[in-house]
Amino acid sequence: MLKGIHHVAIIVTDMERSLDFYHRALGLPVLADTWRAERSSRKTDLSLPDGGQLELFTFPGSPTRPSRPEANGLRHLAFAVDCADTVRRALMARGVACEPIRLDTLTGRRFFFCSDPDDLPLEFYES
Repeated sequence: MLKGIHHVAIIVTDMERSLDFYHRALGLPVLADTWRAERSSRKTDLSLPDGGQLELFTFPGSPTRPSRPEANGLRHLAFAVDCADTVRRALMARGVACEPIRLDTLTGRRFFFCSDPDDLPLEFYES
């Protein structure tokens, strides 16, 4: 029935700032960049390593996402990584505040969190 996740869509406040993070810092290639005049909206598609996509949208006047306390809905976006230390160091070198690396007591895997430019929690999980 289901084959996997095709894409994740994120509404951002500043496309250039978000592209600096997702494209330049995380290295996700840009597949397409579209201005949708009828919606005053920009949509940028980024390629994920597993073949899925991350869609970034701008919408004028969109409300701020509640991150803390945690709200119903998407809790966080998690990326699989080979080495949490390497990713964390690279992000911190770009000025991204990252939480300390933790151990998942259920799986024995290491992970850490940071936030994207719009305060969406992102997890980097060793797999």
